[in-house]
Parts: sequence; C-alpha cells; structure tokens
Amino acid sequence: MHSPAVAFLFALITAVVVNAHFQLQFPAPRGVFNMDNEPTFCDGYLDSVSNRTEFPLSGGFYSLNSEHTQWVVGVLISTLDNPQSFNNFSQVNSFFQDDGEGLFCFPLDFATSNVTSLGLKSGDNVTIQIVFDGGDGQLYQCADLTLSDNFNISSSVSCTNATGSTTTTSTSPSATSSTTTSSAMSNYLAVNSAIGILFAVVGLALA
Repeated sequence: MHSPAVAFLFALITAVVVNAHFQLQFPAPRGVFNMDNEPTFCDGYLDSVSNRTEFPLSGGFYSLNSEHTQWVVGVLISTLDNPQSFNNFSQVNSFFQDDGEGLFCFPLDFATSNVTSLGLKSGDNVTIQIVFDGGDGQLYQCADLTLSDNFNISSSVSCTNATGSTTTTSTSPSATSSTTTSSAMSNYLAVNSAIGILFAVVGLALA
C-alpha cells in the first residue's frame, strides 16, 4: 500500500497530464483535437493525410488557442511523406515564449528559416509538428502541408493575438507580444527537467 506522500505525487502527476491543453487552429491539424493523446506524437495521429493544406513557402503563419497563462511553443518539420517518429523532424527557428490565454498567431516563413538547408521548394509535401509546453508537460499536434511559392493565405483565415493585435494577411502575422530568445528554450528545458525530477522522486518512493 502506498504512503499518502506517494499518493499525492501521483495526483500531482495526473494533474500535470490532464490540465495541459492547446488547439492548433491553422494550418488544419491532422484530426479532431484529442485531449487524451495530446502528450503523444502528433496528438496520436500517426499517419499523414491525403488532403494536405496548401501553405506558402514564405510569409506564412500558424495560429493556436492556448489554455495556459504562460507557455512556450515551437515548430518542428519533416520532409518525409509519412514521418513516424520525432527523429524524422528538425526544429524550425527558436521557440516563442508568450503569456496569456486565447488565440495567438506566429510567423512561419520557411524561405528565411534555419531549415533552408533542407532545400524546401514549391510543391514539396512536408509535415509540421507544433510543440507546446505550458509548464506541465510537452504537447504535440501535426499538420500536413504542400508548400507553394505563389500561394497566399486567404484573408478569411484569422491571424489573431490575444493581446488585441490582429492581421489577416500571410505577410504580417501578429506576434508582437512574443519574443524569440534563448531564454525561451532555457525555460522550456528547465520545465522538462523539473518534470523528470518529479518522476524520479516517485520512482524512489515506490522502490
């Protein structure tokens, strides 16, 4: 029989897992939001879709709904037709650190990103994986895209920032409240280190 302290730690870990949520708004995710699978690869959707979203090679953006007051978010990309593991992905630029709940929009310009070495070009099929961490674990959602150098995101696709700034064009996404700094990644790693220590404590308590 476990001690009250161990029971408390299990309850804390359970809270960590179930309280963390975000929803990718644009581009369209692989499937309907699955809260239970959100901490897993591509939110549990392992296979790429045939109806990929057309996406600009330059001047694009992605948007999400955050249910956390403080968080870090970033983008991974794979050029495989059907990536099956995190090893198939490369990180796109720095992670964004932001505050607030609601809708947020961030630039995603492949033509000027750090993954230009991948040789991305118009017509390429790629998969992006959004990594979100609100301080209680990493969450993932994927979107399958076809890149185009002459495609503009429709003005009907909202690029809204919860701070009040809004744009509906693909060339000037609203991310004015965000900062792409090394501290964002440092905080991201610190959070995951803390989670790892928590699980280690539980393991020792059970030993």
